[in-house]
Amino acid sequence: MANTLTADEIRELFSQAMSAMYQQEVPQYATLLELVADVNLAVLESNPRLHARLANAGELARLNVERHGAIRVGTADELATLRRMFAVMGMQPVSYYDLSQAGVPVHSTAFRPVEDAALARNPFRIFTSLLRPELIENRSLRETAAAILARRDIFTPRCRALIALHEEQGAFSEAEGREFVREALETFRWHRHATVDADTYQALHREHRLIADVVCFPGCHINHLTPRTLDIDRVQALMPEYGIAPKVLIEGPPRREVPILLRQTSFKALDEPVLFAGEHQGTHTARFGEIEQRGVALTPKGRELYDALLAEAGTGKSNLQHQQQLADAFKAFPDSELFLRRRELAYFRYRLTPAGEAHRHAFGRGDDPQPLIERGWLVAQPITYEDFLTVSAAGIFQSNLGSDEQARSQGSGSRADFEAALGCPVLDEFTLYQQAEDRSKRRCGLL
Repeated sequence: MANTLTADEIRELFSQAMSAMYQQEVPQYATLLELVADVNLAVLESNPRLHARLANAGELARLNVERHGAIRVGTADELATLRRMFAVMGMQPVSYYDLSQAGVPVHSTAFRPVEDAALARNPFRIFTSLLRPELIENRSLRETAAAILARRDIFTPRCRALIALHEEQGAFSEAEGREFVREALETFRWHRHATVDADTYQALHREHRLIADVVCFPGCHINHLTPRTLDIDRVQALMPEYGIAPKVLIEGPPRREVPILLRQTSFKALDEPVLFAGEHQGTHTARFGEIEQRGVALTPKGRELYDALLAEAGTGKSNLQHQQQLADAFKAFPDSELFLRRRELAYFRYRLTPAGEAHRHAFGRGDDPQPLIERGWLVAQPITYEDFLTVSAAGIFQSNLGSDEQARSQGSGSRADFEAALGCPVLDEFTLYQQAEDRSKRRCGLL
């Protein structure tokens, strides 16, 4: 097929289209993008070393690309069809997240690219949550929700046909790819008309706000998009000046010299007018804007230490208090690339310098990278964390569901059930990072 579009190109077109749609639907998100761009520019201008490091690591090119969105679906068929849709864009399900422990009746995965080149080009990802109806305590409401979900199709007929066509052909022409993006986008569009009457909505809402959000609308509307910033503390402080009300706490680890994992904050979800069946007017709160700051991916050993220190820090009443508690607890977590490597707490990508290339005969498989780094023969670059943190995701969800929401445990995770609904196993994030590190060592002759 002549003039076919690659998965990377389709993903790029789709992420741009989704951003444009969301800016139109939620103008405050467009303001947030402006704020993040202003802060990123100021950080790069004031820190030439950071600018050079990001440029050398290929991170600058992807900095201003949309990073992730989030959706919620109600049935196994919806989830499985999304898996097929995102496969067209070169996105695969990575990791299993159980949010029920924070009182949110869903479990989730993240569809994202997994290859180094694809991530460098456009690391767009969709955090996708599936409703767990077994956690709806009221049997009658559980049956009502199931009946409502059984009646809807969140995909256009043409979208389904195009997914099947891509699976048959293995590729799209440019015209087919652009049509696919238009049709796929309709799945995530906001609809002001609910599919239920006001009483049904309120009953589901009282059970859990998120249940009403998943069940009562024609599609799985995108509930937030997230640009990446280089200084989330600065963005949080400036949000009120831009007319944006931020959530109280920045989720994730504290501010560090060497950022780790993922820090997130958001503006509070908007109260939006909706029309219920029977022409009854009301409101619904679900959609917001989020900001993220990404750091280095941690090894299982690093994650174990992170989880222990996060639990030790607890939760502060204000962001200032919270960040101080985090900073105090995380003094036990090494804050230098050298010690992160030495203690095998984080993943790194290695590349030879010109001097290293000239001396390839002087080292070989199994050699310690550190002496080579000290000689200027080898460069170690932190591998960016591409995934999510269950505690942080739950914190974002809860803050946007209203302060009166109970953060209670509702159940335990069921990865097997989720993968059965998905139609395939989820990939393991640690395996992906280890493979990326190993590939870089192999190219350098160290493995």
